[in-house]
Amino acid sequence: MRTTVFRNLMSTEFGAVRAEMLARDHVLGALGGRTVDQALEAGFEPKEIWRAVCDDFGVPPERR
Repeated sequence: MRTTVFRNLMSTEFGAVRAEMLARDHVLGALGGRTVDQALEAGFEPKEIWRAVCDDFGVPPERR
């Protein structure tokens, strides 16, 4: 998954403003206590980050 696809999924699921806020502020335990932005910067795969976000926020399987 490309980062642009990941960002589009975030915006679609949460809305553009909330997606940016979550990426900047929400700490994901599954990613070692990093935010989305920190995980991307650290080299995590966008698909792995998306799965962690989906798990934290209960995104239904059909939208994962």
